[in-house]
Amino acid sequence: MRTLLVTLGVVAVVLIVLGLLLKALKWLLIIGIVALIASVVLGVVKGRRALR
Repeated sequence: MRTLLVTLGVVAVVLIVLGLLLKALKWLLIIGIVALIASVVLGVVKGRRALR
């Protein structure tokens, strides 16, 4: 019975950590996409200013 409880505890902790990591990865992915879009927009704007 004790090993079952320990196993369930370990599985629960692993699931919680995976959930937190997936949320963190999702936010990091969103931040990365926003940064990529911002860099492309700034590159286009600076490129147009250089042509003028």
